[in-house]
Amino acid sequence: MPIQPPGAEGLVGYVDLDPAFAAGLKDLTGFSHLILIYHLHRVEGYSLEVIPFLDDSPHGIFATRSPKRPNAIGLSIVRLLAVEGARLSFANPDMLDGTPLLDIKPYVAAFDRVDPEREGWLSGRAGNCVAARSDDRFSKR
Repeated sequence: MPIQPPGAEGLVGYVDLDPAFAAGLKDLTGFSHLILIYHLHRVEGYSLEVIPFLDDSPHGIFATRSPKRPNAIGLSIVRLLAVEGARLSFANPDMLDGTPLLDIKPYVAAFDRVDPEREGWLSGRAGNCVAARSDDRFSKR
């Protein structure tokens, strides 16, 4: 599985909400991108230092996007393709099938976009996420 949305280029993901929440999707089609917040339900425990997918050296968990976090919360920014009833389709999914969704928020560039001055140990490596794939280092065994 891809480790970030750019690595899932061309794939389509779906969110199937309980139909009781369908009214909450009103006006969502006016946004091109969404922020999906979800539970990393296949990760067991956490580590304060991890060796992330794009490096071979240990880093503090909060300086990585590793799923082995104390709070087990994942976040992805995805392109919304369609809203059909209680179903959303989106481009470039980077979460497992069956991942429990916690919340959906519209992505708004004026609120959410930041041009960083520093990217820490990921400097020059972030582009490698397109080809990188997850392994079992963070999942339940």
